[in-house]
Amino acid sequence: MGIGMTLCLALSLVHVLLVFLHVAPSNQISQRYSKQISAWVYPLFEQNWRLFAPDPESVTRQISVRTMRTSTGGTPEVSDWFDLSAVDDSAVKHNVVPSHTTQNMLRRGWTAYLEAYGTDDQPHSERAVMLQKYLRNIAVQRVAAHRPGTFEAVQLRVITRQIAAPPAAGTPRPNASTPPVDTRYLPWWKVEPNGN
Repeated sequence: MGIGMTLCLALSLVHVLLVFLHVAPSNQISQRYSKQISAWVYPLFEQNWRLFAPDPESVTRQISVRTMRTSTGGTPEVSDWFDLSAVDDSAVKHNVVPSHTTQNMLRRGWTAYLEAYGTDDQPHSERAVMLQKYLRNIAVQRVAAHRPGTFEAVQLRVITRQIAAPPAAGTPRPNASTPPVDTRYLPWWKVEPNGN
């Protein structure tokens, strides 16, 4: 057996063990190594049971990004908003077998950020800082793929619209009303020259 195959097998076994410890009931090993287990599992290998009991979305979110760069004269130049959600929607719309990543990366990144930060945009844990970097990197990669040029910082805007509940069976459909809209602007996040 070659060294590459041995390494691949070892990495697979470590992965299975760490994911098992993450989803297993709390025990001495998972408590003692919880920091290392979480570092491996989040955000790429997070486990949840929504496949078996999905929570239907009660809101729709439009996530947009804009960039800022300093001009040669030293003044900041801010771009127009670029709709990241629309890019994801168009990638899914006419694709018979859309990837899980295309459908969920941005949405799940925002949901995790919201759970970690709440409403104040101040990190209260290492995981919160990691989620901020994760969301920022998604925005940077997607903007760079669709807009030429360099930039030094990005800002996200999230517009949340409530989805009206369906009417009860046998009752008349109520007149369409405009659902409540909430707009949140995140702080400017600096983009390092290496993209991180």
